[in-house]
Amino acid sequence: MGSADTSEEEQIKTFLRPAAQERRRFLNPLPTTVGGWETMRKVLPLYLSSKEEKFPRTPPGPFRTDPSLYDTPPTSGLRITWMGHSSSLIEIDGKRVLLDPVWDERASPLRWAGPRRFFPAPLKLQDMPQLDVIVISHDHYDHLGESTIRSLTRMPAMSSTEWVTSLGVGEILEEYGVKRRKIVELDWTQTVGDSSLEITALPSRHFSGRSMFNRFETLWSSFVIKGPQHKIYYGADSGWWPGFEEIGKTYGPFDISMLEIGAYHELWSEIHLGPEGAINAFEALGSSGLLMPIHWGLFDLALHGWRDPIERICEIADEKKIPLWIPTPGLPTEIIGAASLRSEWWR
Repeated sequence: MGSADTSEEEQIKTFLRPAAQERRRFLNPLPTTVGGWETMRKVLPLYLSSKEEKFPRTPPGPFRTDPSLYDTPPTSGLRITWMGHSSSLIEIDGKRVLLDPVWDERASPLRWAGPRRFFPAPLKLQDMPQLDVIVISHDHYDHLGESTIRSLTRMPAMSSTEWVTSLGVGEILEEYGVKRRKIVELDWTQTVGDSSLEITALPSRHFSGRSMFNRFETLWSSFVIKGPQHKIYYGADSGWWPGFEEIGKTYGPFDISMLEIGAYHELWSEIHLGPEGAINAFEALGSSGLLMPIHWGLFDLALHGWRDPIERICEIADEKKIPLWIPTPGLPTEIIGAASLRSEWWR
């Protein structure tokens, strides 16, 4: 037990610990309000009355990935292909890692209803290069696509691919065809891998569940992806919490921090960062490297206009002189030092 005069830094460190459970339901690293039926009741009239441009009037793109580009390794050792929302193919120091793949038409349990993609996936799944690891941060439909998982498991090129995910999500992956021996479930602060590639699961402030009735039964995580030369922080889904500072001190500095900016509103501010929260998180992480906005530009998941998150974070980043890294969807793009990038494809 710490003494009464425990320093603030030592108190913050207590956030970086394995996930706690209560009645078999995982808990956030600090008390968090997650909206239920009452929140939905408040949101529905706002959604119906919204005058925002919730989805593009003219479909963006077309965006197409040339799969032959993957035949040549990145000169810098670090290249990312952002497929939209939170799905990215990372090439890091000779390894390939696919994050939260969703090629599904809708981020929904239904094929005929729910948020629909603004543009098709730039790379066909059958053209995906051989992968070393697929990371699934949590079980929400915009991060874990059923048809995508089923398709990947049937591809011969993925026969040796390892799957890394949060506690409890492995059962869903098995249901969709992933072999149990290929799945590694991580608790917060656990690491898998070796000197060529290490993946560490860390806390985030969010929730899980593929329905209103099984929330918190599986874990949600952020991840540090570390190669011999480069290091990435993948924030996945999270609201603001003080642990960002300790993550930066313990696991940083990072070449790039991938932080969510979309699907934000004051009604669920504790579980989504939004543009302001992403800037605050980046600064708390140590302001090292680049900030890559994710979780935007593909699905209508909130009340704001579809361009709002990216326009807002560009404004704040300009004010604070924070280097943003915003690639064109589907274009394999190298990260070279701390050189910022703004494709402005959404304009």
